[in-house]
Amino acid sequence: MRQTLTIAPAEIARQLALCDQIRALLDQRPGQKLAYVDTYGCQQNEADSERLRGYLARMGYAFSPTEEGADLVLLNTCAIREHAEQRVFGNVGALTHTKRRHPEQVICLCGCMARQDHVAQRLRQSFPHVDLVFGPQLLWQFPQLLLDRLTSGKRVFATEDVPGAVAEGIPVVRQNRQKAWVSIMYGCNNFCTYCIVPYVRGRERSRRPEDILAEVRELAQAGYQDITLLGQNVNSYGKDLGLGVDFAWLLEQVNAIPGEFLIRFMTSHPKDAGARLFDTMAACEKVAPVLHLPFQSGSSRVLQAMHRGYTREHYLSLVDELRARIPEIVLTSDVIVGFPGETQEEFEQTMSLIETVRYDALFTFLFSPRRGTPAERMPDPMPKEQKSANFQRLLQRQNEISWEKHQRYVGGIYRCLVDGQGTDGRLTARTDGGRLVHLAGDPGCIGTWQNARITEASTWALFGDVVEG
Repeated sequence: MRQTLTIAPAEIARQLALCDQIRALLDQRPGQKLAYVDTYGCQQNEADSERLRGYLARMGYAFSPTEEGADLVLLNTCAIREHAEQRVFGNVGALTHTKRRHPEQVICLCGCMARQDHVAQRLRQSFPHVDLVFGPQLLWQFPQLLLDRLTSGKRVFATEDVPGAVAEGIPVVRQNRQKAWVSIMYGCNNFCTYCIVPYVRGRERSRRPEDILAEVRELAQAGYQDITLLGQNVNSYGKDLGLGVDFAWLLEQVNAIPGEFLIRFMTSHPKDAGARLFDTMAACEKVAPVLHLPFQSGSSRVLQAMHRGYTREHYLSLVDELRARIPEIVLTSDVIVGFPGETQEEFEQTMSLIETVRYDALFTFLFSPRRGTPAERMPDPMPKEQKSANFQRLLQRQNEISWEKHQRYVGGIYRCLVDGQGTDGRLTARTDGGRLVHLAGDPGCIGTWQNARITEASTWALFGDVVEG
């Protein structure tokens, strides 16, 4: 068993003291210092950005809604897909203009992209205006890295391959007053052949349960109503701790915390899901009736080539088990179209799995090779045009299924958490199952649970009115 490395409290205290040093340094310059934090990718990145904002607030920065005029710009990046990388490089290139207008601006790039050698090399050579680059394993050392940049005036690249750790005590600034992300673990041990995550975020490491429960308890006391537990594979939680605890146990403990809040979690890996998880979900009244269970392909051969650890038959048996225990479950998933070597027949197996399961929603991806992964080197004879045609066909069919499923909500009344207001003036809300609802109602409802009567539905959302009383 790989032992989890925990950063000592004294080390975090030293980082907080460095925040105070930075604050004193910034106070010597006129005006309020502004920081702009731009987050790409998954919810784990969002949770990381909340800690980066916590450090920045301790340093004395206020937050800007745009990079223009910001004294510090921080891009927290994602490396999952090529399109995400190219978007980041485009935005980094555009920052030359803001830095030209504001030469003292400090530009930082962190997150998963920063841990890739080819990315770091490109930033060094082609983006001289980028001042600080560091990977996710060094997030806890952000104050030290920033102070080095501010005091030396030299570029800082902290992109070395270091073991991942768990650091408690980093301050947090959350952007939402109703919803909160809580990381329960970091990294991944699965090494799916298409995925870069284990290489850039390191191996699995779980937070101790008492630290997680203390954070959730604090959120519940502060009035947060929608709390999402995060991990690359939450079902692996606790395996590295040697405490005899698992994710189902953690769900039970979080469910027992006093307060009116909903528990969500992601992501579950099918090879580690099963009856114990499903029974716990059914028994815990605060656990939302929704599960994101990525299947990636409907072909057992492709799943083996992906190193997913389950077959088509096993996945379908899990869905049957889940729906037997929670008939009203909202089921979502991920699928990759065009994995190297996928045949047309194997794609048809994916289509038939979608017909069998009938997901409420799918996150669909056209295969994107990631440098350094085994899939990058696999033979890939299917033409891109065929892959694109398959992708569009899958997308169209899933959209039809989502529309059909949403029609069943029309005429019903559902409990929703009202979380905002759209540009059209309507309120935005989520059902317990995570379905987006646009509501006609009083903005005073924001931040409260309301019953909503659904009057119409589209592929992506429900529409309705707040039911009084």
